[in-house]
Amino acid sequence: MYYGSYLHLDKILDSQYPVSFEAGNEPAHDEMLFIVIHQAYELWFKQILFELDHSMKVFSQERVNDNNGDLNLVLHRLRRVIRILELLNQQVHILDTMTPLDFLEFRNLLTPSSGFQSKQFRLIEARLGLQLENRHHKDYYKRTNEGGFTQPDYKNISDVEEQPTLQQLVNRWLERMPFFREELWSDYTPAKSTAGEHHPFWNDYRAIYEASLTEREKQKIADFDYVFFEKIPAGYTPEQLEGLRALFSPAALRSALFIMLYRDFPVFQASYQVLDALIEIDHLLSSWRHKHLIMVRRMIGLRVGTGNTSGAGYLEGALNKHYVYRDLSGLSTYLIERRHLPALPQGLTRNLGFME
Repeated sequence: MYYGSYLHLDKILDSQYPVSFEAGNEPAHDEMLFIVIHQAYELWFKQILFELDHSMKVFSQERVNDNNGDLNLVLHRLRRVIRILELLNQQVHILDTMTPLDFLEFRNLLTPSSGFQSKQFRLIEARLGLQLENRHHKDYYKRTNEGGFTQPDYKNISDVEEQPTLQQLVNRWLERMPFFREELWSDYTPAKSTAGEHHPFWNDYRAIYEASLTEREKQKIADFDYVFFEKIPAGYTPEQLEGLRALFSPAALRSALFIMLYRDFPVFQASYQVLDALIEIDHLLSSWRHKHLIMVRRMIGLRVGTGNTSGAGYLEGALNKHYVYRDLSGLSTYLIERRHLPALPQGLTRNLGFME
């Protein structure tokens, strides 16, 4: 085995063909940088998809065993995705060494190609759980005309969009959490003043949360009832309700909040960190979109993108709308202080540790 042949460097290093260097064009020095950076992006996108595929296989199982290493492996894969996204955010700064005038030397030669046509980035978004109906300018994504996708790429993306997403698999995993089974709570003593229509724990927790709200926050108890029990508050618009809870079910969010509240128990550590990693991935993708928006504004101002999108306008809309795990990050709204957490029954706590 030889280093160059193992890595197929002859193919990789001979895959940069600046169009401006072709006969009849004026060579633009920075086009080489532009190509290398985007090729590097695509290589890292390939690795992200590889890590997501493994994570989705684990969550596709009927039962995810916390003690056989599966969840820790998922956490390891997701943390690797986080590190890659951190690197990709930094890579934008290298592209910033190219000035707007440098870019204009070859920009028109790229039309109608565009970073919008990155099939792998669309697959990453789709596998994470970004649904077509939730995309900004969703009509942009289903076109094969000039500036759109090739027919094979269009079909590949469409096929992946029909498959279960990581978000859906995580939702099912959270819904299957067994920690509210009746037998585990047989020795739980609910607070006398918090009788209600839900599980005794949630009746107590709701009362504690409501008591923690300031006068200006009182409406949050109506939000709580909708997010976790689908009780629709009077006067709320569909847009307001979607802003509170969009993709995750109430049962899944109850489990996720319970994990966040009691993450100090050993059995919840991996689960909590997986949820936190998904939130971090969402934030890093948002940061990447923001950096991309700033770069495009700097390079072309308010001009139309090379792929016939609205350029910076499209990117700004995507930045504000393309979140997948907003429901999970929003759970911090409903936390209370540790010292006020309800004491869990012994029947349950025996199941939350690794030893009897």
